[in-house]
Amino acid sequence: MFAFNFKEIASVSLILFSVIDIIGALPIILDLRRKTGSIHSAKATLVAGFIMITFLFLGSSILKLFGIDVGSFAIAGALILFLMGMEMVLGIELFKSDPSEDSSSSSIVPLAFPLLAGAGTMTTIVSLRAEYDVSNILVGIIVNLLLVFAVLKSSGWLSKIFGQALLNVLRKVFGIILLAIAIKLFKTNVIL
Repeated sequence: MFAFNFKEIASVSLILFSVIDIIGALPIILDLRRKTGSIHSAKATLVAGFIMITFLFLGSSILKLFGIDVGSFAIAGALILFLMGMEMVLGIELFKSDPSEDSSSSSIVPLAFPLLAGAGTMTTIVSLRAEYDVSNILVGIIVNLLLVFAVLKSSGWLSKIFGQALLNVLRKVFGIILLAIAIKLFKTNVIL
């Protein structure tokens, strides 16, 4: 039934960790905490987890409903991941958030969606289904949700420890990893 493979779990966990980029998002999380006064860590983690797990099991069906094959979605996702990586490495903002969002729901929007479980994460999850066993992807999602919860819960403490300079370096490192993942996904799914 479940075929757990620790190498696959590690790969999926690292890929999702790079896409979710909870460490790179720490400056955004800290700014959100400053503006709203608090972040509901458990609520944000549970909503993001619900979105990810739903897309893991229903993502292909949703794509079929629109007549899109997983390969095409993976290529589109690779382009999104590439642009996200470029944002991280170059320090530019390509994906803008909606400034009219209500601050009382900040744990859901923009934190759970689209920051944690956005288009890049959903695309990655569907793309991972083409290469990895579902049980290993599910474990990778859970591992990342635990990390997300831990980072959200201790975001104030982490900002004091890391400092802005180290956060910037980590963001650029994960940006390069994300660029490499995007290129691999593109190469794997392009038909020559």
